[in-house]
Amino acid sequence: MAPNFYVRYVKRLLDIVFSLVMLILLFPLLALVAVAVRLDSPGPALIWQERLGKDGRPFRFLKFRSMCVGAENMGHGPFSPKGDPRVTRVGRVLRAWSVDELPQLWNTLRGDMSIVGFRPLLAHQPWPFEEYSEEQRVMFALRPGITGWAQVNGRRTISFEKRIELSCWYAQNAGFALDVRILVKTLWVVLRHRDEAEDGDGEYDAERGMS
Repeated sequence: MAPNFYVRYVKRLLDIVFSLVMLILLFPLLALVAVAVRLDSPGPALIWQERLGKDGRPFRFLKFRSMCVGAENMGHGPFSPKGDPRVTRVGRVLRAWSVDELPQLWNTLRGDMSIVGFRPLLAHQPWPFEEYSEEQRVMFALRPGITGWAQVNGRRTISFEKRIELSCWYAQNAGFALDVRILVKTLWVVLRHRDEAEDGDGEYDAERGMS
């Protein structure tokens, strides 16, 4: 799939400018959140997970830690159900306003991610990269995003197959107007569903500390 002019020349430039400006403006908040996470429970403020990025290449995906250390060994397996006791007090607040996702602005500045794209999945979830069909691999033509078409059209309530389908549609139709539409809808989704944030998002949610 040949990228259009916006994807080839404009999208990355906007990602750099937006993520750099937001990191500068939000630095006091990010520092405050990091301190709050450390004071609330033992462990690092940031965690990383290896996720699949553009062209299926793995990268280190950053988030603020919202669960207690060792959560993957405390029951529920890799998923986070409603009322998950492994989520910390500060973590619930971070999830309610999606603040735990803000470190991905650094991923965006580095070029691992975009502001808008597909939700990056773990290398083995829902299946290894080699098992994606040719049609499904279309979504990997673009960088994964902090938000995206699938995230604002169901995310937790739809199957992995549907998420992939929506992400592939986005990859084939990416444009400035669509990205603006997704960003506006993201704000609405965050505000509308903030009280549901302690529910799991249907993804692997156990957290590994940075090495």
